Order: sequence, then structure tokens, then C-alpha cells
Amino acid sequence: MLEKKIAGYSDEISVAPGERIRFMVSCEPGVDRYRADIVRLISGDRQPDGPGYRDELLPTSVSGEYPARTQETYCGSYAVVPDAPAFRALGDLSLQATIFPTLPAVRRACLISKMDVDAGRGFALWTDPSDGLVLQLGDGAGGLSEHALGQPFVSREWYLVSATYNSANGEVLLRQQLLDSYARDTSSGEARHASDGAAAVDCDAPLLIAAASREEARGKPVGEMIFNGRIERPVVASCVLEPSEIEALRSGPVPVDLRTDICAAWDFGQAFETDEIIDISPNRANGELINLPIRAVRGSNWTGDELSYRHAPDQYAAIHFLDDSLYDCEWDADFELEVPADTPSGLYAARLSSGDQEDHITFVVRPPRELSERNDRADRATASLALLIPTASYMAYGNSRGSIEFGNELLANHLAVIGPDERYLNRHPEYGNSMYDHHNDGTGVCYSSRLRPLINIRPTHPWLWQLSADMHLVEWLEAQGIPFDVITDEDMHHDGVSLLERYSCVMTCSHPEYYSTQMWDAVHAFTQRGGRLMYMGGNGFYWRVADRADKPGAMEMRRTEDGSRSWASEPGEYYMAFTGEYGGLWWRAGRTPQSLVGNGFIAQGFDHSSYFRRTDDSHDPRVAFIFEGVENEIIGDFGLIGGGAAGLELDSASRAYGTPPHALTVATSEQHTDAYIRVNEDIGHMLLSIGGQDDPQVHADVVFFETPRGGAVFSTGSIGWSSALFHNDHDNNVSRITRNVLDRFLDLTPLA
Repeated sequence: MLEKKIAGYSDEISVAPGERIRFMVSCEPGVDRYRADIVRLISGDRQPDGPGYRDELLPTSVSGEYPARTQETYCGSYAVVPDAPAFRALGDLSLQATIFPTLPAVRRACLISKMDVDAGRGFALWTDPSDGLVLQLGDGAGGLSEHALGQPFVSREWYLVSATYNSANGEVLLRQQLLDSYARDTSSGEARHASDGAAAVDCDAPLLIAAASREEARGKPVGEMIFNGRIERPVVASCVLEPSEIEALRSGPVPVDLRTDICAAWDFGQAFETDEIIDISPNRANGELINLPIRAVRGSNWTGDELSYRHAPDQYAAIHFLDDSLYDCEWDADFELEVPADTPSGLYAARLSSGDQEDHITFVVRPPRELSERNDRADRATASLALLIPTASYMAYGNSRGSIEFGNELLANHLAVIGPDERYLNRHPEYGNSMYDHHNDGTGVCYSSRLRPLINIRPTHPWLWQLSADMHLVEWLEAQGIPFDVITDEDMHHDGVSLLERYSCVMTCSHPEYYSTQMWDAVHAFTQRGGRLMYMGGNGFYWRVADRADKPGAMEMRRTEDGSRSWASEPGEYYMAFTGEYGGLWWRAGRTPQSLVGNGFIAQGFDHSSYFRRTDDSHDPRVAFIFEGVENEIIGDFGLIGGGAAGLELDSASRAYGTPPHALTVATSEQHTDAYIRVNEDIGHMLLSIGGQDDPQVHADVVFFETPRGGAVFSTGSIGWSSALFHNDHDNNVSRITRNVLDRFLDLTPLA
């Protein structure tokens, strides 16, 4: 059985000619060397009826053999505070925090640590499955003393925990107090211990929150024994705090009479949109967050009166740490490419091979950034058509573990196939999750990153979804001989409508589901200024996402009060920490897909695809050009995904949801199986008959409408549409309709 053993990623997803891109590769034992080449991708579908894999070699200095190596990935989120004078010469010691443990019974986890284990100096505060709160103190001679409270924590409850050490008498006092009130609480308590000899609590190691560390890698401590759950207002003091003082330090400013004794008190209710944690003591011992723990989450004092952290930051002054979160693998680069100046825009990959091993690290070469200042649109791009690659959606789905973790049989109505890619991903949980997965503690994954191998986002992946499905559209454009530039969501997010306005027509791929505000605004402005948009998929423009300028390659999403979703955000956690914007469905922000492209998500199913039937609207003279040369009433009763052009996820038109009143629905799908279920946001109450055989709402609509200044929008309403283009060597009615629309949209004669 073939097992995948090689994978990689790049530091950029889109580069222009003359720019540089770095590639990072890791190989499992058994691969000693590999070959790398830069190729332009033409086709990817290797299934028996598909067009097969084809690429075109780009001669570069990258081509050659490279030594294989295994590169380590350190996942898990925590905070690092550099050693500072405030932590030196500690004698007495107090530690405290308000915590919300989510996996307290699984293993020991660290809350606060500042420890030089080899020297036996420093301190660490832990949660333990059996003993509850545990304090470790260095003895100064290479050893540690340990003191336990002896009562285990209950998961998903808030506790105020504290530990003090009195250097005068050697007394250790531990307290853990459940903040809620239960009749039979056995998890709260305190314990006193006498320390054997003087403790050495000062050391020059960095301080960590939510982790301990024994080693460094890539210039920072490697977090170990990471705490799963929320931490609020951790404090380190150089005195023995009294219970009233501990309570006073839970929130608000540091009391004046304690300022000289507080080494640090971190207020997580500040700087939400950064990786910085702010120390509000006079020492200003600020720290840095590692691997994107979740910010803008409810704290211990959340009342529910405010739902935005910006309105009540003190009620969101907690951070949710996770032992499996990841931002950047931070591997060393194996090779680097300076894109040759004459490289045409397109979809490219670093093709890695070693015997039967293979991987493709996909990237885009976008058009040159410096273009003519002339007003002629053709002079400001290298083609009249732009293919918009949905990199935000690739990131959302990247490393989806659904078929591994729980199986997709019920959703897909067929057996899940576990192939080499899935098995490889199962061996490498450190590569992180998709936004459809849960963290180890059950929390939904709301951050994603492209700075890691995304194993299922490959041009040849057998699950025809996202990139592998989008290769059908790339193949069709190549076969038609149509010149096109390739741009990405990331390009559009940063450049806005000015990027799209270079083109007569912009064509999306099969499933552009995730959109930032900047992306939405760019597409909307393009359609309102005479641009022509071909929406070539289904379930697009659905979830709102955000990014951070100081965190390239990262993306945030909250699955809020509605939507077809694999998990739901906690109440009160609907606003994204990156930007403060309300997350969830764009529909909830008053921007429906129907108002943008004429149709919007209505149903999904993953067994068999169906076909479209022409409507009366298709005979309107306004759309005669669409059906030129098309004689059939049935459209797309064939395709590489499920056997039809109407499949997987379907969009329909709706005036109630904003479809323009002059829009024409030119074709509608029918005869979907009962595995196709109407989306839950469209249903007020659960119904018995919401499947494709009984529910008339379960169908896709092909929609056309004109936009201001001579523009237009054509929307296919189905992820499966592009998979039908290849049928009969591209001689079919789906291909003909698509070509008719594209030819007309490239013709600058106004459509309205």
C-alpha cells in the first residue's frame, strides 16, 4: 500500500514576475532525496474518465535533486514573556489566574511557568487530572519540590486559582475556588504544605503562560504540556498575597498599595487584534502569543448584556489556549524561486517527486504589479479574462479531517475513502486542522493558515473539491485556447476593485465560499462599474472572514447564529478578534449572495449529481446569446462529479433574498436525491420532507442579469457545473453555454 511521505508549503500563495517565493519540504524516513521542478498546471483529474494530469515544465534554477530531511512542527498556543528585571531576586512568590479548563482530566497542563529545569530554579503552576492545582518550585540544586491541592477540577467551569510561597517559613498555600455555585461542589478547596528547605524561585528563563518549556527552537521556547482552556488575568507577585488582595487583582487596575509587589499582571482585555499581551503593572512586562490562541472570547464575568468585545472588553479579558493550534510550521526553506520576468500569469506548482512519491506545492503567478498608466483596459493586464482562485476557501478546507475523525458516510450517502493523503494527515496532527474540524478540546477551529502543508489542497487530490475540482475549469480554459490571467482572493483582498478593473471579465472557480469585507466590496464594485462576472460554482460568498496585516497567511472566521456548519461559535463570541467585525453568514450582515450574483446557497448533497432543464426565461431575447447552438432542453446530464452538472452544493434565485428583479433564471435543476437537504438557515422549524425528492426548494438555478454601465453577471448555481465541461472532449451543452457567455462577456459592447 502506497503511503505518502513527502509534503511541503510555500511562504507566498501569489507572486508576480520578478518576485521571490520560498518552498519548505519535509520527508518521512524512506525518502532520501527528491526532485523539484516548477510546472504550470494544466489539468489534474486522474480518475479514469477525467482529463488526466498534465503540466508544462518552466525551466528555472529550481529544477534538480535535493537532500530529503524531516522538519519538526511545534503546534499548540501559549504566551511567552521575556525575562525581565521584575522577575529577578524573587523570594516570596504569589501566582494567580482565573481559569476555565476544558480538558482537565486528560493530562497535566501548565498554567504559568518560569523554570530552568537543569538548574532547578524557578516555578510552575499546573492543573493535574487527580490533584487539581499543583505548584512546582526549584530547589536550586537541580531538583524540584511539588505541592498539590488534591482535588481535581471540573471541566468547563471557571475557577480562581492561586498559589503562594512564604520564604520566611517555607509555607505553600494552594487555593482553587469554583466561581459558580453548586450544591455538591467537591472541586473547590485549599491546601497548606511546608516546603523542605528554601526554594529558588528566581531564574533567567522566559515566563510562559499556558505552557512549560524545556527547549528552544527557531529562537523561542517550545511550548510543552499546553493548557487547553481559557485563562484570564494571570498575575505574578513578589509577596504573599492575601485572599482579599487576590480577589482585588482579578480585574481592574493594580491596586496602588500592591504596585511595588506585582511583577506582572496581564490584562487580556487589551490589544485584541494583535499577538501582544499587556502587563498593566508598572513593569510593563508585555508578552507575545504563539500559534493563534483564540481571543475575543467570554471571560468569567460575561453577563450577556453586550455581545461585542469592543463594547465590553473587560468581559472578554480571557484567551482560549489550545494544544493543537498552529499558525506557521516555520520550516527552513529547501529552495527558492525568483519568478522569471517573462513568466506568463497562471497556476503553477513546485512538483516534488521521489520514486512513487509526489507532492505539488501550488502557487499563482499573477500579472505584473507595475502596469501601464494608460486608460485602455487591455493595456493594464496580460489578458482580458481573470480566473479568480478562491484561496480563502482553500484555507478554510485545508487539512479537513472529516473522513478521518468521524467519517462522512451519513453526509455523503456513500462510504468514505481513506487514501494515502488522509493517512498521511492522520500521522501528522501537528499540521493543524481545517475550519470544519474541532480542536482536541472540542472547540471549533476558527483560525486557519496557509503556512503549513494543506494536504487536501492539491491539483490531483482524488476528492474533487476546491483546487482539484477547480482544475476542471483550468483545463477547459486551456483546451479552449482562451488567454487568461490568474489572481487570488489574497490579491483581491489587498488590491481591491482596482485589480478586477483590469479585466473585461472575471471568472470565479467552483466554490468561493469564504469572503472578507474587502473581497466582497471589490466584487460588488466591479459589477457596478461595468464589469462582467461569471460565477462558476455553488455556495459562494457565504461565510465572512477576516485577516490581519501583521499575520500574513492567517484567516479568522466565526460560525455564528445560523448557517450550514460543522460547529457553532459560543454565545457572545460572534465578533472576529482580527477586525472586530461580526462574523458568520454574509446574509446576517445584510449582504446576500443573491443580491451579488443572483443566486445563493439552498441545498447540499454528496451522492449523485443531477441535470438542469431550460426555463421559459431561457427563450427571452436578452439571453439568446447564451443558448446559441444549444438545442437540448436538458442541460448537463453528465459530469465528472456525481454524473451531472447540478451537484454537491446548489444555489437558487430568490427575490426575498435579493435576486435582482430583472434577473432571468434560464435553467433549473431537478430530480435530486434525498441526500440533498435544504440548508438549515432557510428552515424555521425542522420538517420531515426537506430532501431532494420531496422539497421543491432543493434545486439549482442558472441566473443571468445585467448590471450598471453595460456589465452583467452569469451564475451557474452548482459546484458540479465545471466538472461537466470535459464531457465528450468538451463538445457538450455545458461547455457551449459557458463559451457563449464568456465570448459575449469579453466583447465590450454593453449588455444593458
